[in-house]
Amino acid sequence: MLIEQPSKWLRWLYPKAIWRMDIDEHSVYLTFDDGPIPESTPFILKTLAEYDVKATFFMVGENVVKHPELYQMIVDAGHQVGNHTFNHLGAFKHWTLTYIINTYKANEHIHSHLFRPPHGVMRASEYYWLNKGFDIVMWDVVTRDYSKWMTAEDVLENVKRYTRNGSIITFHDSLKSIAKLHFALPEAIRWLKEQGYEFKVFG
Repeated sequence: MLIEQPSKWLRWLYPKAIWRMDIDEHSVYLTFDDGPIPESTPFILKTLAEYDVKATFFMVGENVVKHPELYQMIVDAGHQVGNHTFNHLGAFKHWTLTYIINTYKANEHIHSHLFRPPHGVMRASEYYWLNKGFDIVMWDVVTRDYSKWMTAEDVLENVKRYTRNGSIITFHDSLKSIAKLHFALPEAIRWLKEQGYEFKVFG
């Protein structure tokens, strides 16, 4: 992921991917990548429940296999699930066929029509084939909660600075992010609610 809000040229690379939802609706779509893991998923679910917010979790297949109870908690809470490959594969480090097989392997456990590539990039060939079987969801705002250079306050500021109508906001369900999310996630949700945003998931 390169910047908090992707430039037009990046969106042009994957024109059929979903980068932002309806710009005429005062709504946002919270998403969480890389989980589920016991160190962060329960806190995220607890926070979302406290504010009565639904989100979409783009999950890594091997994490689902390791922690099926967390997957089930996400589903039982009424959240949406998405595919993030089985091993969090880098798109340019593997053959196209390997990447496609890995994604479909993940879907044996995740059961979703939604896909988000790790790091937000794909080869053209991977994009071509996965677009046939999935709705590819990218992002409109990356909070950069995973960055060691960002504080929890910085993460919150990214939400405030870049969110707009139809924004797809990406947080991470990961060890790198959870310490910041203890502050940034509830504060971001409170701020978004104060601004009158409705929280939605994908159809």
